[in-house]
Amino acid sequence: MTVRVGGGQGFYGDTPAAVGGLLDAGVDYLCLEALAELTLAILQKDRQRDETRGYTRDLPLYLDAALPALADGRTKVITNAGGINPTAATHAAIEVARANGVPGLKVATVLGDDLMTRLDEIRSRGATLEHLDSGAGFDEFPGDTLFAAAYLGARPIVEALALGADIVITGRVADAALFLAPLVYEHGWAWDDWDRLAAGTLVGHLLECSGQVAGGNFSGEWWTIPEPWNLPYPIAEVDPDGTAVITKPPGSGGRVDVDTVRHQLLYEVHNPAAYMAPDVVADFTSATLTDLGDDRVRVTDVSGQPATTTYKALLAHRAGWAGEARVAFSWPDALAKAQATAAIFAKRVELAGHVVDEWCVEYWGVDALGGPTVPTTDHEPPEVVARIAWRCADQTTAGLVARELVPLSLSAPPAGFTGMGRGGGRPTELLGIWPTLVDKAFVDSHVTVTVEIV
Repeated sequence: MTVRVGGGQGFYGDTPAAVGGLLDAGVDYLCLEALAELTLAILQKDRQRDETRGYTRDLPLYLDAALPALADGRTKVITNAGGINPTAATHAAIEVARANGVPGLKVATVLGDDLMTRLDEIRSRGATLEHLDSGAGFDEFPGDTLFAAAYLGARPIVEALALGADIVITGRVADAALFLAPLVYEHGWAWDDWDRLAAGTLVGHLLECSGQVAGGNFSGEWWTIPEPWNLPYPIAEVDPDGTAVITKPPGSGGRVDVDTVRHQLLYEVHNPAAYMAPDVVADFTSATLTDLGDDRVRVTDVSGQPATTTYKALLAHRAGWAGEARVAFSWPDALAKAQATAAIFAKRVELAGHVVDEWCVEYWGVDALGGPTVPTTDHEPPEVVARIAWRCADQTTAGLVARELVPLSLSAPPAGFTGMGRGGGRPTELLGIWPTLVDKAFVDSHVTVTVEIV
C-alpha cells in the first residue's frame, strides 16, 4: 500500500491557499509544520499576554480548509501548531469543527514536551543541561526560564493515530517527525528499523518547508520555475519499503526534479551523513534520486543508524529590549555617509548617558547579507540603507536611545538622510535561546496522548 503525505505548511504565517490543491490531489495525511525557535518565542509572548494563547493562531484557517476532507474521511491532519499550549490549540480545533457542523471527529493532544515544571527534577536526576553551542553550564543560565521544550519524535503521534485520531495536535515535535509518524503507523515499521525510519525522516525533511522542494527558494536557474505565483506544496508517495516519490498536485505551478529535491535535501542540514532526529540518525548522503519525469522524483536507498539517547531541548530567558532604526543614504558617498551617521548616533547616545549593551549595524546594499564574505570593490553603491539596532537592559532606555537619532535628520552628513521602517518605534522585548540535550528517559515517561470527540 502506498501512503500519500502532503506538506501543507512550512511556518507560522504561511498561506493555507495551497492546502486545497493537496486535498484535491488526494493525500491521506496533511502535515502542518508550524514551529521554529523564533515561533516559540513569539508564542511565549502571546501566552504572557493571554494564558489561553501560546499556539499558532492561524491553525483555524488550515482546519477550515481541511474540514471537508476530514469529514469525508479522506485525510487526517497532523500538526505541531500547539506550540507551547497544545491544550488550548485542541480547544480551538474543536470549536472550528463545531462551528462548521462537523461532529464525530477525534482530536488528539500530545503533551509532555513542556519541561518547565520539571527542570529541577530533571537536574536532580543528573541532567547537566549544558548550552549546546558554548558549553556553558546551567548555573550560567541568565535569569528565569520562560519556556522549556523538548523536541519529541514520532512515537506519540503514532499512538494518537492508533487511537483513531483524525486530527493530532502536538507541541514541540521535530519537524520531520510529523511526516514520519503516519508512515510508521500505516506501514507498521519497527522502531529499530533504522533504514526505513531514516527514509521517512528524509521524506519529512523534503516536505516540511512549504513549496521549496517544488522550486521555491531555488538557488539554481530560479527564473525557469513555471508559474511561481502558483507554487504548490509537495506530496510524497511512500511504499512499505521506504521508497518514496516526491511530486506535486497536477496543474499547479512550480517544478519537481532532481535539482529542486536535492536543493531542499541540504536545506538547514549541518551534517548530511548524520542528520540527528529524535527517532533515528539518518544518512542523507546514501539517498539515490531518480528523475521519473512529469514532476516526479523517486528517492531510494536511504540508510540510518540508531537514534541517540537524548532529545534536543530549547529553553528561553529574557535578554533585554531592542530598538531599531533604518536610514537610507543616496549617492555620492552613500556608504561613507551611512557609516558616519551610525558613528555620530552612537556618540550622541553615549553623551546622553544611555547604556547600550550591544549594537548591531548593517549596511544594506553593501554587505548586510554577506558580511566579511563580500568581496571588496571600488564600485560605489548608488544607495545604502543603514540598519542600526541596539539592545538595552530595560524598555525605557531602549526607547530613549531612539530619540538621539531624530535630530540627525537635519544634522547628519549631507544629501540623502531618509528615514525608513520603524525608526524611533516602540522597543521590543528580546528572548535569549538556550539549546541543550536532555535524556529521553527523563521525558518519555511524562508524554501523554489524549483523544476528545467533537
